[in-house]
Amino acid sequence: MVQETYKTTWLANAPEHWNTLRIKNIFAEIDDRSETGKEELLSVSHYTGVTKKKDSLANEDDFISNAKTLVGYKKVAENDLVSNIMLAWNGSLGISKYNGITSPAYCVYRIKGDNNPDYYGYLFSTAFMKAEFRKKSYGIIDSRLRLYSDKFFSIPAPVPPKTEQDQIVAYIKEQSKKIKHFIKKKQTFIALLKEQRQAVLNKAVTKGVNPNVKLKDSGIDWLGDIPEHWKVTKINGLCNFVRGNSSFKKDELLNKGKYVALQYGKTYKVDEVDENFQFYVNEEFYKSTQTIKFGDIIVVSTSETIEDLGHSVFYNRNDIGLLGGEQMALKPYAENIDSKFLYYSSKVFTKSLQKFATGVKVFRFNINHLKTIYTSVPPKEEQAQIVLHIKTETAKIDQAITQAQKEIELIKEYKEAMIAEAVLGKFNHKIVKS
Repeated sequence: MVQETYKTTWLANAPEHWNTLRIKNIFAEIDDRSETGKEELLSVSHYTGVTKKKDSLANEDDFISNAKTLVGYKKVAENDLVSNIMLAWNGSLGISKYNGITSPAYCVYRIKGDNNPDYYGYLFSTAFMKAEFRKKSYGIIDSRLRLYSDKFFSIPAPVPPKTEQDQIVAYIKEQSKKIKHFIKKKQTFIALLKEQRQAVLNKAVTKGVNPNVKLKDSGIDWLGDIPEHWKVTKINGLCNFVRGNSSFKKDELLNKGKYVALQYGKTYKVDEVDENFQFYVNEEFYKSTQTIKFGDIIVVSTSETIEDLGHSVFYNRNDIGLLGGEQMALKPYAENIDSKFLYYSSKVFTKSLQKFATGVKVFRFNINHLKTIYTSVPPKEEQAQIVLHIKTETAKIDQAITQAQKEIELIKEYKEAMIAEAVLGKFNHKIVKS
């Protein structure tokens, strides 16, 4: 193998005895087409690498592809590298574990010589290699960037001895297995904490804080027995309703602006829109029928998962928000309702909206369904006591959830750093204990 000389910052950190070659000397492009279209259809993303397309379907009866025929799709063999040329700059490429076929718009490459393809799969997932892919891609904006084979092949890459490639792959797999186990345990812990938090909410908004109070049958399934002095009413007697329909595109969102942009893709991930919410738009998006103010409650009316349908968010800001699509809002107006109490109640009663869900891949309900929901109404001063009780009881739970989520993010960052150093021959990281 002939040594080629390239001066890049990251390659300079590789061991001196390693070779360096352009990718064209490590991979060959393969363009073998399917004659039947009956092979396993594969897809590739920067989140999951190369996967079977059927594994991503919500239902077994969904169409695996919108194409009329898969004849002419590119064949992929196990250990081939599959690259989505439109998103390779973002890491949308990977080594396939399967034989199958993939989109004709993708590129398929096969390893040359005595090399371990998994080593290069890990190498190409690193930030420094993605930076190289971006530099070599054609296009004006991110959505138009393309990494064509000639440019991909021109990029230099390290070539360790095969034995070292194998050692690196084994090390990364072992560490990744432990990291995956660590994350799974943390996610289970978070799920338990969220169940505990929900139990606090359920009890407080349906039974109050006095354990000795006399109860009565509310006549409403989700409420069950409630304190006998509480009232039951439809929520349309407590608040007005707003239906969102603005569409805020990614390139229209600002870091500063006149109005808070309440985009579905952002709000469904939070429980409160506060001063840390950093998405804005200017006057051209203003619609008086879609304004949100302090104390209003946003309800997600469309979701890809039934569990997230009806998710509610408290608007905890003094400036005006504009409600985007796939959401509705409750605007409390009744004198006998505390907006924060209604918000906590919504964390329970919006679950009832899931029974109205329509759709297969995407679930939704309409505003008339929301108006049919009943809730309990304690005296105003008791609502304030319940709100304070919930805040107190959930504070430590929320802190534990936040800490666990931070630990997951940190271990993901560790994994990226571990892979980046391992593929350059460094094994200085502490072994993760699962």
